[in-house]
Amino acid sequence: MTPPRSLIRPGLTVDVIQKHHQASGQLTRGVVAALLTNSASHPHGIKVRLISGVVGRVQALVPAQG
Repeated sequence: MTPPRSLIRPGLTVDVIQKHHQASGQLTRGVVAALLTNSASHPHGIKVRLISGVVGRVQALVPAQG
């Protein structure tokens, strides 16, 4: 189950899957810059843009270090 939109905020570190990596399942880790999905949930994950410019769907939240 992917995290709901209510748990995702700019500044959080997340693992996303990019469209062209869906077949392989390769995840990309980064910091959320903006949420692109308006609905509360999505079966494939909430779409976000990372600070790096990568756009993907959130698969997991990365726990804060410390």
